[in-house]
Amino acid sequence: MMLIGCLLVLLTMNQVMPQAKRGNKVGLRTSHQGRETLQPGVEVQSIVPGVSSMNISLLEQSLIPTRSPLLGPSTEQKTSDDMRLHLLKNTLVTCNDGTTAGYYIREAKGSKRWIIFLEGGWCCYSKETCDVRYKNAKRLMSSSDWPKSRRGTGILSSRQDENPHWWNLNAVFVPYCSSDVWSGNVSKSRNDYAFMGSVIIQQVIRELVPKGIKQAKTVILAGSSAGGTGVLINLDRVASLVEELTADTVQVRGLVDSGWFLETKHGKSDCMDGAACALTDAIKKGLKLWNGTLPEKCSQQFKKEDEWQCFYGPKSYTSMKTPIFVVQWLYDVEQLRIENIQPDFQFMTANQWNNIQSIGRELKKSLREVPAVFAPACFSHTLIISSNWLNFQVKGLTLSRALQCWTKSLQERKGPKTNIRGCHFHLIDNCQWPHCNPTCPALHDPVTGQEVTLLQMFYRMSIENRRRGQEPKGDMNQLMAMLRNGG
Repeated sequence: MMLIGCLLVLLTMNQVMPQAKRGNKVGLRTSHQGRETLQPGVEVQSIVPGVSSMNISLLEQSLIPTRSPLLGPSTEQKTSDDMRLHLLKNTLVTCNDGTTAGYYIREAKGSKRWIIFLEGGWCCYSKETCDVRYKNAKRLMSSSDWPKSRRGTGILSSRQDENPHWWNLNAVFVPYCSSDVWSGNVSKSRNDYAFMGSVIIQQVIRELVPKGIKQAKTVILAGSSAGGTGVLINLDRVASLVEELTADTVQVRGLVDSGWFLETKHGKSDCMDGAACALTDAIKKGLKLWNGTLPEKCSQQFKKEDEWQCFYGPKSYTSMKTPIFVVQWLYDVEQLRIENIQPDFQFMTANQWNNIQSIGRELKKSLREVPAVFAPACFSHTLIISSNWLNFQVKGLTLSRALQCWTKSLQERKGPKTNIRGCHFHLIDNCQWPHCNPTCPALHDPVTGQEVTLLQMFYRMSIENRRRGQEPKGDMNQLMAMLRNGG
């Protein structure tokens, strides 16, 4: 009763600042070039996606809002910011439906730095789930309707105010149309659908040779969600290919955004429904269908029937030799969904809340030995190609700054140190409560769409759980202090 009373007093006195307003304060920030990253009064939109009525995977649904306008088709009037579509010259390397795969590129003449980004979008793992996916999300399985150009945003942006340290790279965006977490190696002639994700990556790199990647000094393989997992399982193989095609001095590295998943503990085992299927079951079924290609050193650690574990970051990382930087929300909404936890705060039970905290602790633990990490304690999914990616901080540093520090450490070849002359890049939030970082994206009620603060959400949950005789676990004093400070 005392907890509920305190929460009600705080709510009534309006002591808690809404997250969007705090986001505006944080967003009004000056880069090294002296430009503001956001104008005053611009609202920071929530990255927590709503639930779609489409009968496709929730992971597919979660990516739909981030595709437009962040990487949506360009307007008819083209600009220098556009990334132009190139279908692969090797027409045997295809999307699921047999149409030729491809990539978008914006060349930076004179630059010897490259970033190759792999799009995300879950997967399909049987004829039935692939048929549903093709019906509802065709552009994730076919190149037939791809626009001729795209606008790069976030880390792919050519605007110096939006992307202060990476704006002048050669930027390549590889659309996801293989539905195999970038692992497949089977053509359509051998199956109802082609699954050629790993082949697409290799072919894109080969076709970038005449565009200048042969003279590269650094090549970053990046990806979000399923694309991030694709980085984990392809990076060492990509590094070998790039080194074969380029000068010996090339540095290859990986950037994994929201693709560091933990093995499911509470997911449903029924794989007939794509939205409810546990990730492990989907990967097990998919590996056979896709003829999946896994990292050799990782697969050698497991028996043939257990090689699926290489899709999980904590399992694959231990055998990787190429440096990676992991970007991971500690309360990734897609990790929660595959754990069968819906981020519907109005009806969340105390048990679900406690499970969420447990998942956050496990993610922290799994990242402890990874030298380069940016892990905000927020509910969200994907970050690096969001146009407002500079808004979010961990321990007072943005992801862009942390990546710059990481790059500097690799160039100086000082090993896995995380502090180079005061420049930090092992950044994991220390607070124990979900969404405790003051720069977290705003939360929205999934029914009304209205913005809610953490206090409002916790108050609703306390009222509901009081009826059940349940109480969320955790240090109440710490939570109250956090809320007073604008949590």
